[in-house]
Amino acid sequence: MEKEHQIFGIRAIIEAIQSGKAVDKVFIQKEISSELMKDLMKVMKRANVNFSYVPVEKLNRLTPNNHQGAVASISPIAFYDLEDLVGTVLASGKMPLFLILDQISDARNFGAIIRTAECTGVDGIIVQKSGSAPVNGDTVKTSAGAVFNIPICKVEHIKDAIFFLQGSGIKILAATEKTEQTIYNASLNEPLAIVMGSEDRGINPSVLKIVEDKAKLPLYGTIGSLNVSVACGAFLYETLRQRSQASLKLKG
Repeated sequence: MEKEHQIFGIRAIIEAIQSGKAVDKVFIQKEISSELMKDLMKVMKRANVNFSYVPVEKLNRLTPNNHQGAVASISPIAFYDLEDLVGTVLASGKMPLFLILDQISDARNFGAIIRTAECTGVDGIIVQKSGSAPVNGDTVKTSAGAVFNIPICKVEHIKDAIFFLQGSGIKILAATEKTEQTIYNASLNEPLAIVMGSEDRGINPSVLKIVEDKAKLPLYGTIGSLNVSVACGAFLYETLRQRSQASLKLKG
């Protein structure tokens, strides 16, 4: 955690959350209790801020300062409002392409996905506030700075975001092995949001139930799955291929 992207001290963290700063996660010292700490817990729960209990040694490694039992990581970027972003993209007249990440928790995977998404013209990335990887130094570095060039939306619940996109005329496609259809047979030349699942569990079953379409990548080796950032790249570039072919046909 970079020093410029952290806040330490209970009261400082409370004020940061209440002022609307993009607090990614708060680390709380185990077995510590005070009235001020109780206030912090209330503020975090109201704002749906991620937190975890850690040994005091971890907090001491994060900062040499008097942390009072709490250190917070702050996002280096501002997050977008989903409704505003979708409205802007639809008004632009271009074919929308969004990416929904269902609780991808590894910052390096997140950064690699952001880099590929920016390179393939994705209009926005949607993540859930709880359970998702933070935008930290690892994310920024792995994205090669692309994190500053692509809109990222944080939402309370992935399913609500999907319902909103569906209501806006955008088809939802889940990248999952739980289908017979490969990505090469899926229709991608239409307003689209692709859902990628977490590294260990894939897409939540409750999310799979509400998507219109599912597709998978064919695998011919002995390993049963790809790294999520690699799979995401394959999905995005197949989307570009289909769209460029359709564009050439129209011009012809």
